[in-house]
This record gives sequence, C-alpha cells and structure tokens, in this order.
Amino acid sequence: MSIMDINEIKKILPHRYPFLLIDRVEDLVAGERVVCKKNVAANEEFFNGHFPNEPVMPGVLMVEALAQAGAIVLLSLPEFQGKIVYLGGMDKVKFRSKIIPGDTLMLEVEILKLRNGAGIGKGIATVEGKKAVEAQLTFMIG
Repeated sequence: MSIMDINEIKKILPHRYPFLLIDRVEDLVAGERVVCKKNVAANEEFFNGHFPNEPVMPGVLMVEALAQAGAIVLLSLPEFQGKIVYLGGMDKVKFRSKIIPGDTLMLEVEILKLRNGAGIGKGIATVEGKKAVEAQLTFMIG
C-alpha cells in the first residue's frame, strides 16, 4: 500500500512530466529513508531515441530517479518544506542491469549524513529484487 500517490508527490517535488520519475512512495521515514516505485512504461519519451530497436532507460535517468526519491526524504522534513533539493554530486555509481519497458523500478534511498543544508545519501534501485543501479548522492538544499 502506498503512503503517497502522484498527486501528493507533486505537492513536495517541483518536477513535472516528462521529468517526474516517481509514481508512488511506498515507505517514508522523514529525513532518514524512503522506498519509491517507478513503473517504466513503453511510451516514455526517452525510449524514442534510447534505443529505437532496443529500448533501455538511460543510466542518468536511473540516477535522477534515485535523486528524486532522496529529495522526497529531505523535503518531508518541516524545515525544508517548500525548498528545492538539487543533485550536488554522485559517487560510486554502478549500473548492474538494464531497465526496459514494463519494469517496475523500486528506489530506496537512505540519508547517511545531513547538515548545513547538504546531505549525503545511498541509493539502490532494483527490479524484481535484482540490483539495477546503486549510487552515493550528494544533495544541496536551496
């Protein structure tokens, strides 16, 4: 059961179609961790060019989906409501498997450190329990 649907997500994140990459929030502990879901549809805009005969979700968009999940964790804190979370950096990014139309991407982000308007989080995206991408993300809150 989701705790936040797309309409509630739009109240927190400034992202909109076609760049909103979160469909539902499944679990959330404000300022600590989140589990989100992204249903990857065949009609996603990026599949038109990446790649026409073998549609694969671009790696940068997988990382962006994790960053959006991390932003939800931070923006759920009262002191950051109404602000914007920017992706300040990424480290230790590893792509483990491709994401294709029909996949359900589960996005888990845990905030490891948070202070002075910046945070570091660990993100892992999986499909059917198999790791697709992992990254350490730096967030800047503005």
